[in-house]
Amino acid sequence: MNHKRAEALLEKYLAGNCTPEEAAIVESWYLKVTENQEALPSEPDYASLGHSMWASIQERNQQPKKVKMPWGWAAAAVILLALGFGFYQYLHTPKSGVQNTGSLVQNDIKPGGNKAFLTLANGTRIVLDDVQNGKIADQEGVSITKTAKGELVYTAKNTTAQLLGGKPQFNTIETPKGGQYQINLPDGTKVWLNAGSSLKYPTAFANTGREIQLTGEAYFEVAKKTDHGQRVPFNVKTETQLVEVLGTHFNINSYDNEDNTKTTLVEGSVRVTPAGGTGNLAKVLKPGEQSVLKGTSVKVNAVDTEEAVAWKEGLFMFDDEDLESIMRKVSRWYNVEIIFKDKSLLTKGFSGTVSRFGNVSQVLSKIEETGSVHFKIEERRIVVMK
Repeated sequence: MNHKRAEALLEKYLAGNCTPEEAAIVESWYLKVTENQEALPSEPDYASLGHSMWASIQERNQQPKKVKMPWGWAAAAVILLALGFGFYQYLHTPKSGVQNTGSLVQNDIKPGGNKAFLTLANGTRIVLDDVQNGKIADQEGVSITKTAKGELVYTAKNTTAQLLGGKPQFNTIETPKGGQYQINLPDGTKVWLNAGSSLKYPTAFANTGREIQLTGEAYFEVAKKTDHGQRVPFNVKTETQLVEVLGTHFNINSYDNEDNTKTTLVEGSVRVTPAGGTGNLAKVLKPGEQSVLKGTSVKVNAVDTEEAVAWKEGLFMFDDEDLESIMRKVSRWYNVEIIFKDKSLLTKGFSGTVSRFGNVSQVLSKIEETGSVHFKIEERRIVVMK
């Protein structure tokens, strides 16, 4: 596969816009690489590639071996690494069990993609996946542009926050179930919104401070900003907590249907304080740590940050995770209802990694390979059973 064609296909894959056949080509291509590390395969056989997944799911208590894609391979490997997509594969021998793959494929559901709604300060609502690329709006001192990569970019025309009647103007971007979106804020901060999430933010930031409001899940790369040599703070508020940022990369998971609010620090430093809490309840995180907030109690644990931000890289990644939690993620990304026929399956744990860009049958069939659970797709409903 030549460099330009590989790059185009992989960018399409990462954006979630591949057809099932194109996605299978990328995944099968990687499988061939892992089996033979001497060289990348040549131009893929578009007629024969298509059904193998590069990742598999393991049931709790198995010991997966995580295999990373080596550095130094030719064109496609360089492209993959440059695009920030780390491929992994768990190697195991699937347990025997009755497979329901045929019916899953017959009633298959496509994955989510770049979908979002933008509500401007004046109440105008824009469906971002419907509008053409280019400038979509002008606000006081700010230009709003949609890029070909499905990003929303704010460009401030000056460095002073624009106010109307002395009050800041706020926009809100919302992703539905089955949607995700990236937004570049006026200060240069980058935010990736996961499915079923929303972000409220000013059209321009004042020099005294920066504050935004999040529901759901988002990954942040906060731009450092100073005013007369002093750091301009950046705060993220959720319903349950306040995160004070010191110029950093981090992930917040704050969905209403999750028991806990999790903040995972990849780089830099953040201070996490429960909503309405005092300073003595605050916790300062170091890279590689995750705060777990329940009520007003904040616990800090060392974690694998790759798992916490895997969704941003186009992956489902589970580490001894309850099936109930896994299926909530599936529900949000594929916009489906989940029904458990057997409640004993709720707490059954699984580990593994699988692409978010495949149809839902690809995710479910890999979990089914453990032999301990089976699924049935009924329109936009997934039934979980033994």
